[in-house]
Amino acid sequence: MRVIAGNAHGRRLKAPRGLRTRPTSARARESIFSRLAVRMDFAGARVLDIFAGSGSLGIEAISRGAAHATFVDSSRDSAAVIRDNLAQLEIADRARLMTTDVHRALAELDAAHNAFDLVFVDAPFKDDMSNDVMRMLAQFDLVAPGGMVVVEQSKRAPEAPPAPAGHERIYVATIGDHRIALYRRNATMPINNG
Repeated sequence: MRVIAGNAHGRRLKAPRGLRTRPTSARARESIFSRLAVRMDFAGARVLDIFAGSGSLGIEAISRGAAHATFVDSSRDSAAVIRDNLAQLEIADRARLMTTDVHRALAELDAAHNAFDLVFVDAPFKDDMSNDVMRMLAQFDLVAPGGMVVVEQSKRAPEAPPAPAGHERIYVATIGDHRIALYRRNATMPINNG
């Protein structure tokens, strides 16, 4: 697995061993980032990579100019791999790693008043929490106005999550075994958290 483009183009990434994680294929990452590139500027972006696995999505965003990425994964093995990848690419100073449950991580980010320009949601296919995570992102107001959310699911999942309040689903495609859905936070409409 390699970084596709940007400052770290071609650099190799480690992936967690075993079958518990499913790294996003190069083809799917290429498709995701080509669709994002026409909709946003990565320069200076704040990124949240949920269910990060190897960290490949957040690292790809940093390689393309994102200022900072927060990686969330409850697996200690995944956290160790992400740490190694960040160190190897010498970008650990532009990253935060949260080794905890997604609910706890999002609540903590909310309490610290974080907002992200780009969010990746790549829940395990067997335990697809994408709908719950999308609701929490809106509830906690974690997506900056105009920000993008990318949800990656199994193509066998019933459907892409509906857009929560203040967001719109702008793209859905099937790539191999993956369904990729893109959402945009409305730039002007406030989200009613009440």
